Amino acid sequence: MRVAMVGAGYVGLVSGACFADFGHHVVCIDNDMERVEALGRGEIPIYEPGLAELVGSNVKQRRLTFAHDMAPAIDGADVVFIAVGTPSRRGDGHADLSYVYAAAREIADALSGFTVIVTKSTVPVGTGDEVERIIREQKPDAKFAVVSNPEFLREGAAIRDFKHPDRIVIGTDDAQARDIMAQVYRPLYLNAAPIVYTDRRTAELTKYAANSFLATKVAFINEIADLAEKVGANVQEVARGIGLDNRIGAKFLHAGPGYGGSCFPKDTLALIKTGQDNEAPLRIIETVVAVNDQRKRAMARKVANAFGGNLRGKSVAVLGVTFKPNTDDMRDAPSIPLITALQDMGAIVSVFDPVGMEQAKKVLEGVTFCDDAYTCAKGAHALVIVTEWEQFRALDLKEMAAIMATPVIVDLRNIYSPDEVSRNGFLYCGVGRPQPVAY
Repeated sequence: MRVAMVGAGYVGLVSGACFADFGHHVVCIDNDMERVEALGRGEIPIYEPGLAELVGSNVKQRRLTFAHDMAPAIDGADVVFIAVGTPSRRGDGHADLSYVYAAAREIADALSGFTVIVTKSTVPVGTGDEVERIIREQKPDAKFAVVSNPEFLREGAAIRDFKHPDRIVIGTDDAQARDIMAQVYRPLYLNAAPIVYTDRRTAELTKYAANSFLATKVAFINEIADLAEKVGANVQEVARGIGLDNRIGAKFLHAGPGYGGSCFPKDTLALIKTGQDNEAPLRIIETVVAVNDQRKRAMARKVANAFGGNLRGKSVAVLGVTFKPNTDDMRDAPSIPLITALQDMGAIVSVFDPVGMEQAKKVLEGVTFCDDAYTCAKGAHALVIVTEWEQFRALDLKEMAAIMATPVIVDLRNIYSPDEVSRNGFLYCGVGRPQPVAY
């Protein structure tokens, strides 16, 4: 099939490359000419494991191309996906749909023959109705159907998630559109991926409900972690004890510095606003957002507590600044408010991240950027593990202890055993575990 992907960002590029790998002919369209030209040279603007190879392979086989002009790219396409950004709107937290609506207007001008227009972007309930209205108003004689097909991709595992999905949600009441979408996803038939067919509004709400529920699990286990520290319990064992219950599940029950990234922060806010607009307030989600925002800066107090509450003049080495491993995404990363709070307390901060340094330089100020974990830790009074990169899971603790000013590790991801770290002479502070006396 001929597929057009409007937007060559994270979702659009991953989805477009995967559809091309299925055998479809895909063109990714982006209004950023520099990005289009870079992709044409094989330069990938984001870090996602395996994406460069996937894009390169399908470009070589001429199943994947990139374009700047909308009209010729869309002409003759069977399916046009809208995969543009929907960031939180400045000032009120609503999803900014200006890019979606602008794409709809451009698509309308280029339509020829029956075309399925699919919102792949995360959009509030009712957005598909507005996209349909815009297109019908702009081109009354157009033959098309608007479908909701939300993405459920995890950064760092996006290609696997696309090719081996837990489910595919398709929202449409149009029989012809449903048949075409079935053909688009037919290559996943052998994987037995369940396809959930529903109406458009239900599909739109499903995406927000899924992300908000996962964010709730994160906030919940973080609050349990705080209680565990006070009463002398171990949150990891609590998480295992409740996660073995199939009704709860073990995923997203890892205590840490709070969630971040491109999805949870903006999607929870957008869902809250949708609830308020429809007189159905979502009190649980409102609390989740508040708990998560407070937690990020609270992690700095955990570092300070290791020194009796005083960090002035102390050197703090931060390992990992991206919001999760296997990505260079710094959007709403917990490291940002954590580092700001450390600086507010008078700490001198150095940082290292295996992949995210270039992106970090755009958002972090007043820090020293280092080339590796050991350079970062040299002379530091505390080593803070913020992102659980594999590269940080087997540090030479003896060497770390020898090069640091004071041997203190604040492990915000609980990737180390307290006993192992303590045997190497460190004061160890984890999350949701009994806390040591200050250094």
